[in-house]
Amino acid sequence: MDLGLEGKIALVTGASRGIGRAIVGKLAEEGADVMLVARNAANLEKACADIRETTGRRAELCSADLSGPHGIQTAFEAVRRTYGRIDILVNNAGDTRSGDFLTLDEEAWESGFALKFFGYVRMCRTLWPMLKESHGTVINIVGTGALTPGPHFAIGGSVNAAVANFSKALANLGLADDVNVNVVHPGTVAETDRYETLLARSAEALGLERDEAARRSLASQGIRRFALPADVATVTAFLASPLARHVQGTQTIVDGGSTKGL
Repeated sequence: MDLGLEGKIALVTGASRGIGRAIVGKLAEEGADVMLVARNAANLEKACADIRETTGRRAELCSADLSGPHGIQTAFEAVRRTYGRIDILVNNAGDTRSGDFLTLDEEAWESGFALKFFGYVRMCRTLWPMLKESHGTVINIVGTGALTPGPHFAIGGSVNAAVANFSKALANLGLADDVNVNVVHPGTVAETDRYETLLARSAEALGLERDEAARRSLASQGIRRFALPADVATVTAFLASPLARHVQGTQTIVDGGSTKGL
């Protein structure tokens, strides 16, 4: 299926690894030229080189810390200078700490909200005029913790719920300004650095080997397998496409059925 993304300009945050890397690669595969934003310049350079080689599309990078206003401005200037416009914004950068509620300090909470919540808000606000001009689309990658928070995921669940609520409000503005706004909620996504980190913490807390901790996690969710980055990327690419123009203000869950949307 042709998604109609040929020649579109997409900016993806948290794009050097994991879900973000899969999303930006999928958008380029479908014909978009892309701007990759993340902190680690070396990882960004490798990702850009891979995308150029495998898709033939233009892939540019911007190394920036999106937890503060300066990083947001850096990303804005990079896409404005490089492409002059933007059609697709995918907010994906986020790193919230899990752990026992009583041991998570103020810094952990502030850091979680700074990068993901305020980072998403600032990116949308800064790029909105260009998105309005292009009748573009915003896709916020959030997470099922917004819907089913756990006792050891208090920060992530709270941040995700805040981002989802913000996205719902922004979708109403999008109706007036002709900008599509939607949310994708990944569940547990394997084959990512974050998955391995969280799994290691869980295994340690439970006194289990890695594989046994993974098996128990899968069984507790009642699903056939964990999601892969490509699963999230495919849904995101569709929502970014003209084919999804009548999809507005929705949240799509990509977790194999662990969180029931019905």
